[in-house]
Amino acid sequence: MRKKNVILENVPVSAYAAEGKALARIDGKVIFIEGGVVPGDVVDVRLGKNKKDWAEGRAIRIHSYAANRVEPFCEHFGNCGGCKWQMLPYSQQLEYKQQQVADNLQRIGKLELPPMQPILGSKHTTHYRNKLEFTFSNKAYLPAEELNEDGSIPRKNALGFHVPKLFDKVLDINTCYLQAEPVNAIRNTIREYALANDLSFYDIRAKEGWLRNLVIRICTTGEVMVNLVIHHENKEDREALLDHLMATVPGITTVLYTINPKLNDTIFDLEPKVYSGKGYVEEKLEDFVFKIGPKSFFQTNTYQGEALYQVTREFAGLTGTEIVYDLYCGTGSIGIFVSRKAGKVVGVEQIKEAIDDAKENAARNGVNNAEFFAGDVVDICDDAFFAQHGQPDVVITDPPRAGMHEKLVNKLLEIAAPRIVYVSCNPATQARDLALLDPLYSVKKIQPVDMFPHTHHIENVVLLEKRN
Repeated sequence: MRKKNVILENVPVSAYAAEGKALARIDGKVIFIEGGVVPGDVVDVRLGKNKKDWAEGRAIRIHSYAANRVEPFCEHFGNCGGCKWQMLPYSQQLEYKQQQVADNLQRIGKLELPPMQPILGSKHTTHYRNKLEFTFSNKAYLPAEELNEDGSIPRKNALGFHVPKLFDKVLDINTCYLQAEPVNAIRNTIREYALANDLSFYDIRAKEGWLRNLVIRICTTGEVMVNLVIHHENKEDREALLDHLMATVPGITTVLYTINPKLNDTIFDLEPKVYSGKGYVEEKLEDFVFKIGPKSFFQTNTYQGEALYQVTREFAGLTGTEIVYDLYCGTGSIGIFVSRKAGKVVGVEQIKEAIDDAKENAARNGVNNAEFFAGDVVDICDDAFFAQHGQPDVVITDPPRAGMHEKLVNKLLEIAAPRIVYVSCNPATQARDLALLDPLYSVKKIQPVDMFPHTHHIENVVLLEKRN
């Protein structure tokens, strides 16, 4: 069993594990399996890692399918890195996600927990994302059945998503079900024009080529933003391409372009330029209106974002007098959302442009009891900051996937707010942080929220209350 290049035959898949991998057990050894299999399948597995007590591998053949499998709805399923759980009924996806939260909090956190509330599923299981980013590449990935007889690739350029574990390969996307129209019309129009006019697609190895990325935002208000990211300025080709896009695809409300000559794809240190429209879009949560710029962070699923914020507001237990700290506040959406029931809101976020948006969003919504500050949460939230703005009655924290910095956890233990509402996109790091907070705080409520149907990702909201 510990030899390399082992193929295990007729392995019954029994469950799901972390990061969406399937799980099997053979003679007490745990096997983690990738490759689009579900509990109930019987598969052959080629092992990649093979340790004494566990192994990892990929399913290379499915002998029999689980009875509850459903037909994937996307033509790119199995090659694209997204929507990996399409073959699972949505009700079962929710069961696995609920179990994932429970396992993380119990196994990693080792916490005393109250009964978990049933997961909030998404009413929209397709076309639910408000933002997608596509990549141009001159190294298209093609599945084996689309290769030439000699194994060569019949076309080189692609506009789509990176293939998992192949950083320089991009899968050309025809139809994507993550975002509503006109996303497919926009992407396919740009690709067709670029190919017809011999515009160069970026080469990530050689660090050359003109077209790099395409970012599309679509709001429930009907507004649509397109940001075309190019390697260098070429005014004639840029204007011709963007004019063609606007003439061909109706409904685009603002168009921007960003010049990125760097070695990486991040645009937070770059300045997007407005080509058409107002340069931003507006989104609504309940009756709050939010300005979203090309570099703004906003909950990717607007419909479920509203549900997530409603849970957060409920867990905060506000009566109208509390000082609320909104840490990792982004564009201020959570703080603004709870502001009407708070005495005062103090938001902190590292990205200055997001804080600028937060201040403008507060003004747009007539929120006069909120202040927002730019800087690293760990650096800003010191004794002087709390002395100046008041000791918090409630702390709302919504950190990135890595969770909270240990210094911030220690600061929260020091200031000892009566309640903490912890919003997380990674229950594993959330569980780690909750264990660090456990000496002073007990978990009172747990509410998983599914923001990303057909994926293993899950959001979770936890209410912590200070121990007596």
